[in-house]
This record gives sequence, structure tokens and C-alpha cells, in this order.
Amino acid sequence: MKISLDEAKQYLRIDGSEDDDILTSFIVAAEEYLKDAGVTNTQAERYKIAVMILVTEWYENRGVSRVSDKASYSLQSLILQLR
Repeated sequence: MKISLDEAKQYLRIDGSEDDDILTSFIVAAEEYLKDAGVTNTQAERYKIAVMILVTEWYENRGVSRVSDKASYSLQSLILQLR
């Protein structure tokens, strides 16, 4: 299930278009990350949530070198369920 730029912006409560390019990159990177992690069920709502977790983490923590423990746990749980 593809995540649109508008969905990501609504989820992150972002108005305006100044961050559109970086958000689009984060969406594509999140989908690639999940594919490389072995996720095959891309039609589940949980897939959308996993993409949003990654996009949110990367957007809100630009410059931080690792995913937060809370996001990491949620993401790992979703990845295991989606395989």
C-alpha cells in the first residue's frame, strides 16, 4: 500500500511544501528499508504504519544517528508480522 506525500504530511501535521522533497525521499527510503527487511505484505494497514514510523523517526530526528528504542521496538514487531 503506497503512502502518498499528503498522507505523510497529514500524519506529521505539516503544512506548506518546503519539506516535500525530503518527505518524498523518506517515504521511498522507508519502503525500500521494509522490502530489504523481508516485508512482503505491502497491502496491510500495518505496512502503512511501519512506513509512517520510519518517516516520522527520520523526519523528526534528522542528524541523529540511530532509531529511537520505542520506534525500533514497534518497527521490529511490525516487520515480523508482515513477513
